[in-house]
Amino acid sequence: MKYTVPKGTRDFLPAQMLQRNYIFQTISTVYQLHGFVPIETPAMENLSTLMGKYGEEGDRLLFKILNSGNFLEKASHFDDPKKLTTEICERGLRYDLTVPFARFVVQHQNELTFPFKRYQIQPVWRGDRPQKGRYREFYQCDGDVIGSNSLLNELEFLQIINEVFEKLGIRVVVKLNNRKILAAIAALIGQEDKLIDITVAIDKMDKIGIDQVKEELLGKGLKEEVIQKLTPVLLLDGSNAEKLLKLQDLFVEIPIGQKGVEEMQTLLAFANDLAFSSTIDFDITLARGLNYYTGTIFEVKSADTSIGSLCGGGRYDDLTGIFGLPNLSGVGISFGADRIYDTLEELNLFPQNLQQSSKILFCNFGEKEEKQCILWAEKLRKEGIKTEIYPENAKLKKQIGYADAKRIPFVALVGEQELAEQKVSLKNLATGEQISLKIEELVNFLKN
Repeated sequence: MKYTVPKGTRDFLPAQMLQRNYIFQTISTVYQLHGFVPIETPAMENLSTLMGKYGEEGDRLLFKILNSGNFLEKASHFDDPKKLTTEICERGLRYDLTVPFARFVVQHQNELTFPFKRYQIQPVWRGDRPQKGRYREFYQCDGDVIGSNSLLNELEFLQIINEVFEKLGIRVVVKLNNRKILAAIAALIGQEDKLIDITVAIDKMDKIGIDQVKEELLGKGLKEEVIQKLTPVLLLDGSNAEKLLKLQDLFVEIPIGQKGVEEMQTLLAFANDLAFSSTIDFDITLARGLNYYTGTIFEVKSADTSIGSLCGGGRYDDLTGIFGLPNLSGVGISFGADRIYDTLEELNLFPQNLQQSSKILFCNFGEKEEKQCILWAEKLRKEGIKTEIYPENAKLKKQIGYADAKRIPFVALVGEQELAEQKVSLKNLATGEQISLKIEELVNFLKN
């Protein structure tokens, strides 16, 4: 039997975990600099928490967990698959971290200080078709501010996005839009009831092109003359400011559109003042499929690779209302750690020193030398220096080979002469150079 992981999931070797932790630590550090605090929620949630919150496609991609016990015996009593699901599955793996966060806020509202700023780095699961950059199990690194309507929160997330990708060395394009603008476009063409169909279709425009978007809209029941009216709006060109002025003229009698344009102009003015290194692009076709977004929406893509979205998010005005706590506005983003990993790997941007598991290995020459090495190794560790002792008195070639394989740059040789002199012979495996140091000198040498 061939043992493999389920399709769409992966094992991570030590070197890969060091690289992944580099990503998580970079993102965590930036969140903390902005006053965000960490939380965790369970891998599984009640289906009543998850179902209906992501739209039809999201519900279809949820991994549902079979109840404990022989619940499949009930299968013969149900003709309707949905009724069967509710009988044999009461829980599911979380699809994202945002809906569980909304449930968390409602459940713990009396223990939190609002506006509440949280970050959360945990895996999520989706029954999607696996492909490069898309997995069934993957990590999200979410940040949310809930309990504030201020556009300063959106600006702060633009700062966080810019700082994270600057630290990682990835050049990105940050695409922005506003769901109010999308609602106004639907109103402009007299298709308010088709808003979801329109947004789902136009969100694919950069992947499938305008012609296939038109075909999809025709398939959703929009008439040819309506699509002809929509097309020039989707193809508006010019600078961010010029496109917004054109929309302002189009939305002169649509208040929600005027509000969306005003919010976008304010946010872009803030961003211009901060002179971000990231490119900020107002994209009329950006929609983001999740139905709970109501204001600004974000999507971040690498400027140098074709690996999908690296980060996304947006404003939601009443997500907690679905759990009984209405009128609590929030905004959040989610970094896709796996796609960021693939981008860093493709562009060869991981720092080289991440491959070091330890800085020094004490070679083992026997029981008497071993005792001294244990004491010295402990001293180095107390000084914050990653240190190992080879566990057996093996041939020196084997011990050196172990250090080489683990990319440990230094080995400490402690034999009879070193014991007598209370010194360590330190060998640099890259250069072959060898020097003799007292333990205090060794500490200073390795630290510097």
